[in-house]
Amino acid sequence: MKTRRSERRGRPGRERPGSPRARLFLALDLPAEIRDSLNAWREHAIAGRDDLRPVVVEALHVTLVFLGYLPEKEIPRVAATAFGAQEGLAAPRLAVSAVKPVPPRSPRLFAFDLQDEDGRASAVQAAASDALAAARLYRPEKRPFWPHVTFARVKRDRRATPLDADLPPGAPFTATEITLYRSLLSPQGARYEPLERLSLQG
Repeated sequence: MKTRRSERRGRPGRERPGSPRARLFLALDLPAEIRDSLNAWREHAIAGRDDLRPVVVEALHVTLVFLGYLPEKEIPRVAATAFGAQEGLAAPRLAVSAVKPVPPRSPRLFAFDLQDEDGRASAVQAAASDALAAARLYRPEKRPFWPHVTFARVKRDRRATPLDADLPPGAPFTATEITLYRSLLSPQGARYEPLERLSLQG
């Protein structure tokens, strides 16, 4: 059975003064033990690298839909639309299959490429994307969905050298939670505020 819960504590903060809009995205959360394991691998793999900036641990997730800025009043409708589309869908089963530079020749970031068992993650993403597009809350991207977790970005004005590291160990895992996040930008970097969560059946 799917369960939905709110993570909001009061009214969300404003992205900038005088503008009641929120920068929103939908993501598939990793189980805590998987996220911790990938973070530990990442810290070892990029230790001593001054050309890479690790993403914050909270950003180790699979982005499903990036909606951009929407009015704050649309947050409940976004959650209801995206989560309502998941009826009958099973929780994704994922496994790290590769570490990929993006783009390959002159990378801007490094990511874990995820194997998507039975296309479950793609089905979850497509259901949310189609429903949000039909509700005119989202314009789907032209590029196909790629299940991945970004773990490091190349620093501005730097050219990254290849990342020479073995794949992180670990068996396939089930990702049961989808979260609607608000991205709060600042000079110190982005901060992610969970607004609503949906638990899928494994």
